[in-house]
Amino acid sequence: MENQMKALVAKLNQYAKEYYTQDNPSVSDAEYDRAYRALVDLESQYPELIQDDSPTHRVGGLVLSGFDKYQHIYPLYSLQDAFSKEELERFDRRVKADFPQASYVAELKIDGLSISLSYQKGKLIVGATRGDGTIGENITENLKRIKDMPLTLKKPVDITVRGEAYLPKASFAAINLERQENGEMAFANPRNAAAGTLRQLDTSIVSKRQLATFLYQEASPSQQTSQEEVLNHLQELGFSVNKSYLKTSSMAEIWKFINTIADQRDQLPYDIDGIVIKVNELHLQEELGFTVKAPKWAIAYKFPAEEKEAELLSVDWTVGRTGVVTPTANLTPVQLAGTTVSRATLHNVDYIADKDIRIGDTVIVYKAGDIIPAVLRVNKDKRGSQEPLLIPKTCPSCASDLVHLKEEVALRCINPLCPNLIQRSLEHFASRQAMNIAGLGPSVVEKLYAAKLVTDVAGLYDLTVDDLQTLPQIKEKSAEKLYQAIQASKDNSADKLLFGLGIRHVGAKASRLMLEVFETLPNLAQADQEAIAAIDGLGGVIAESVHRYFATDQAKKLLTHLQEAGLNLAYLGQTVSKDAPLSGMTVVLTGKLEQLTRNEAKDKLEALGAKVSGSVSQKTDLVVAGSDAGSKLKKAQSLGIRIESESWLRTL
Repeated sequence: MENQMKALVAKLNQYAKEYYTQDNPSVSDAEYDRAYRALVDLESQYPELIQDDSPTHRVGGLVLSGFDKYQHIYPLYSLQDAFSKEELERFDRRVKADFPQASYVAELKIDGLSISLSYQKGKLIVGATRGDGTIGENITENLKRIKDMPLTLKKPVDITVRGEAYLPKASFAAINLERQENGEMAFANPRNAAAGTLRQLDTSIVSKRQLATFLYQEASPSQQTSQEEVLNHLQELGFSVNKSYLKTSSMAEIWKFINTIADQRDQLPYDIDGIVIKVNELHLQEELGFTVKAPKWAIAYKFPAEEKEAELLSVDWTVGRTGVVTPTANLTPVQLAGTTVSRATLHNVDYIADKDIRIGDTVIVYKAGDIIPAVLRVNKDKRGSQEPLLIPKTCPSCASDLVHLKEEVALRCINPLCPNLIQRSLEHFASRQAMNIAGLGPSVVEKLYAAKLVTDVAGLYDLTVDDLQTLPQIKEKSAEKLYQAIQASKDNSADKLLFGLGIRHVGAKASRLMLEVFETLPNLAQADQEAIAAIDGLGGVIAESVHRYFATDQAKKLLTHLQEAGLNLAYLGQTVSKDAPLSGMTVVLTGKLEQLTRNEAKDKLEALGAKVSGSVSQKTDLVVAGSDAGSKLKKAQSLGIRIESESWLRTL
């Protein structure tokens, strides 16, 4: 009986793959239904023999209470975008400069929702959204309802994979037809519909909407040697893999491929928004490494954005957290890339002057990076007697005089008591990368400021539960939770606090680098500009900005207030002793490592005091070389640089 059930499960899963993934069903709906009912009957008689990958697990309603946060074991990076042939050629030159033997795989960029799937012994354990790349949401139960996604793999492996969940065009059309017949608003585009579907708390809705997947990456250490082998391996394990890819060493061939796919784009059964180009050889991917945000071995070519005409009705000017005053155009509504757009950025006053943008103009609107609506240019053939746009001379929030600094393209309000500036600063201070105060969003910040309870970030720590309860629509439970979140943020590492202060040019990484050296905020505040500029990875602009900030009376008072409020002002991350074995040395990793992952080796080197660099130069002190090391090893040998092995590093 067990063998009969296994055969039925295998047959039904194959039928589902043919229907949902390959769009080429080999049996009628009636035949599928007969086999499915036979399996259901057997499972009701022999529940102890139900298979883990049975299609019956994909139906039926679970109503979830919500989604738990999930911390990715392997971070999900963004990709660097390219919008022209020249940008792709620059990427190619950068890769080939160090690795002339490199080849590429060009894959279709599916317009869906990024997902991460983890399997243990071949069984699905966790499925999660990308989130911010570090923290996503556990949507395992919803992902189980996608018909082409294996619940168990064809081999009992431990593996974490990455891919895209998407809504085929046919499914999207059927869903919108049903919604219109029911008097509901249609979804704007398949990507939004896919994302909305996977965040449903009722899993039966997910089952009905017929999403699909394409998997393209092994996030956990791979036994394969190339991206092409990874794609083949994923298919062998039972995943759906998009076979429309090109392997080549020639960027000219990739550009031909891009143009061919662009011509076929409308005929594809799913939406794509570009082509992803990856270095094929995995050991070269490791050699090239990552920036803070993106891999250096991949780039995403984005198809040209859709453009539409709209009338410019008016312009709003708003103040950001650094005092920059930004213009936003109000437009007659247009449909653009699947959404209704009625507002678009005008960037800055120099942009407005350069494009000669005027109220009443017919303007060309597009979505920059398919995300942010922006005004591209004016259709001057349709211009009448419009007058040039008046540029404000005073702040729209506080009426202070605006300044246009010589080295900047932006207008800026320099009044430290500007209401909008203060509110944006508070929002930034509470954001995830800064102090991460849950519940302190824009609406609560606005209420706090309107009630005159807070005028700067230190004032947050003077608030009581009773204060918070005086705010409109803030009940006792919400006030208590927000109070606890504010108090908990006192224990954050000082680099989070430094970033939260919103000092010009100072991002999260620069904050960490400075606190690693100076260890406490008071030490940094008293440091001279030259000492700050000397930190590897920073420079004169950041050093000048930090030094100028802490020299002001306002900053000195703020730091004292924060200290008296009980905030931690010390760096809690990993600090390295000056006596560490590799202290002050610049080290390059090259070749394939056998025992350590590239990230583990990098972490170990940094813990030993080294700065890990991606390229060999005369400033390099040491190269750690694994097997199959290439041009970096040769260059190190020619420069007489010390070379050590992975085993040396492991025992150090």
